[in-house]
Amino acid sequence: MISFECDYNNGAHPKVLENLIIHNDAKPTPYGFDTYSDRAKERIREAIGMPEAQIFFLTGGTQTNATTIDSMLYQYEGVICVDSGHINVHEAGAVEFTEHKIISLPSNQGKMEARTLHDYLDAFYHDGNRDHAVHPGLVYITHPTELGTIYTAKELDDIYQVCKKYDIPLYIDGARLGYGIMAEGADITLPYLARHCDVFYIGGTKIGALCGEAVVFTNRRAHKHFFSIQKQHGAVIAKGALIGLQFEALFTDDLYFKLAGHAIRMAMRMKQIFRDKGYEFYVDSPTNQQFIILDNEHVERLSQRIEFTHFAQAPQHRTICRFVTSWATTEEDIQALNEALSSDK
Repeated sequence: MISFECDYNNGAHPKVLENLIIHNDAKPTPYGFDTYSDRAKERIREAIGMPEAQIFFLTGGTQTNATTIDSMLYQYEGVICVDSGHINVHEAGAVEFTEHKIISLPSNQGKMEARTLHDYLDAFYHDGNRDHAVHPGLVYITHPTELGTIYTAKELDDIYQVCKKYDIPLYIDGARLGYGIMAEGADITLPYLARHCDVFYIGGTKIGALCGEAVVFTNRRAHKHFFSIQKQHGAVIAKGALIGLQFEALFTDDLYFKLAGHAIRMAMRMKQIFRDKGYEFYVDSPTNQQFIILDNEHVERLSQRIEFTHFAQAPQHRTICRFVTSWATTEEDIQALNEALSSDK
């Protein structure tokens, strides 16, 4: 069966596997203190244009978010996130499990708006009873969002200016960062993003790696005991070189961005197929996630031939369905979807 269910049900790109195989008999220093991880970090620093950036490798997105957010907050602080944000709806309360409240703000097509953020912070700091409340200690956004939408450079700058005004760090979840940067019409580059936040992570799991995420501290320094906080969260892998080797491959010859670009091209072809056949879109996404509204009977029939996600219920016995391309999506996959839609319409 052809799968458009998600972008992390593949293995790894052959060049990533090759790098692991070549060095399989090496005896690197454990816990990520090895030459391969060091090389990978240098290549990431070169890619973002920040030679002083601090970089840490973790294995998965939820682990990365919970560990990084916990490291940046005092016990009485929470993290600001839009209502549809990943940490708010898809991580089983992992952040709250570290005893930090998620402060939810309304979103606009999955995005945080600078004005909404400013109004919340302005009201909080003008509240005479604020010391009795959970203090906002961090702002969290994803690029791209849960709905596949992306921030413009101006939107990101506007948010970061609000954060700087109130001296609150900005953290960007980059599980699908490559897909956001390579999206059609995107004007945020990796160096631009690095300059307009305090910490972000580069997702490898969803773009070519078996597993692994790279946390990058840019305009603020990491907690001086970040490694120990990682350890406390069970987020330190003994065979740390396994992640370093993967990111070394991904950041050689722009492989990371080439893989992301391929997924975007496949997504735009898929999007055009849906558009040509008259399907209704839930949101206009320029990234590898496309959200289509189907009647429930259509969902049932199509599910027999194509794997996709039932994202949410819609009025009038319909379902919002998510179709996702990845670095591994083929021309044949897109053609199979086209044929399935043609025979079922």
